[in-house]
Amino acid sequence: MASVWSRSCGASSPPLTQGQLDLAPALRDLLLHMIPATCDRLLQDVRTKEGPWEHPHPRPGMLLLRQVLVKTAAKWDPPQPGFVAVDLVTHEGSVAGGEYACTLDVTDVVTGWTETRAVRNKSQEYVFATLRGIRGDLPFPLLGIHSDNGSEFMNGHLIHTCHQQHITKARSRPYRKNDNCFVEQKNWSIVRKTVWYLRYDTEKEVGLMNKICQSLRLFTNFFLPVMQLTHKTRQGAKVTRSYDAPCSPYERVLVSPCITKEAKEALRAQYQHLDPVAFHDTFLEDERH
Repeated sequence: MASVWSRSCGASSPPLTQGQLDLAPALRDLLLHMIPATCDRLLQDVRTKEGPWEHPHPRPGMLLLRQVLVKTAAKWDPPQPGFVAVDLVTHEGSVAGGEYACTLDVTDVVTGWTETRAVRNKSQEYVFATLRGIRGDLPFPLLGIHSDNGSEFMNGHLIHTCHQQHITKARSRPYRKNDNCFVEQKNWSIVRKTVWYLRYDTEKEVGLMNKICQSLRLFTNFFLPVMQLTHKTRQGAKVTRSYDAPCSPYERVLVSPCITKEAKEALRAQYQHLDPVAFHDTFLEDERH
């Protein structure tokens, strides 16, 4: 490093120390021409003994991450509804400073049933309380949660609750959004297309977003059809994907043999009183406010 500094500055003999060391000319020249790799190799034993240079313990949070199973999109093969993918959509409006609202997006992998709720911020307390509320609105028991590695999902409280209530907890690989693709695609098609990319950071705005979410969940789950990937084949560089017939999450829940008759009857009764045109008028009224 010293030799590089010397050449860049054009100095023939830069000051190596400020009087702390009295070095022989030959040793001084060797230090000035030493490359970083040589410095690391010679100081390896010293850094091992000195705590500040290389901490012997795992990085903060690593012990917690190791308790959670890593799953990719290819490994998602849940046998029944109840295994959900979760994510947070931030509404900072391209200004990351300060506190801003987020939308908790929860999507069932089998049926595509999607629930969204606005939270005041991405703290563990708000996210956990909102996730608990969404669990009560699902038409099926919550069996598994798949998330990214953010602290709002990867924390001791949520992991302990999942273990205690026999809920499978899984996570994505770091910086691999496709591992959580089932909910990532909903972030745009449902959340962003509804509230866009503006900044929301007040209690009034959070309340208005949750009011929209109540109508949005009914319109999305009962009336919007989705397609599910059945299988894909690869021939060289070409990948051919096959999908099933489009149908709404509500219809997928009704044909699932894992859902109780009581839950299906409750959904049928709710469906009879829903009007998609009224949902559209509700969205327009909320946007004017």
